[in-house]
Amino acid sequence: MTSSYPSLPRALAEALVDVLRFVDGSEDESMDQDDAVRVMEGVAHAVGALPDGQRQELVGLIGEMAGDETDPGRREFLEGFPEDFGLIDGD
Repeated sequence: MTSSYPSLPRALAEALVDVLRFVDGSEDESMDQDDAVRVMEGVAHAVGALPDGQRQELVGLIGEMAGDETDPGRREFLEGFPEDFGLIDGD
């Protein structure tokens, strides 16, 4: 099986975004909202604690993904990701 991703970091970033978008969009009936918030905050803490170089690498990957994205909803999620998850300041 051949991967459609150019690198392991890109594949992991794609998977992370898909999981977080699912959690973010989940309704009360399909996921406890307190659990959803804990997941989102946990990821924000983890990626926010990355060293600057790794944080910038992730921001770059997310930017590439947004540029490649054809689904408007996913593109919007990707474009907001760096600020929403504390990778950049929203000044």
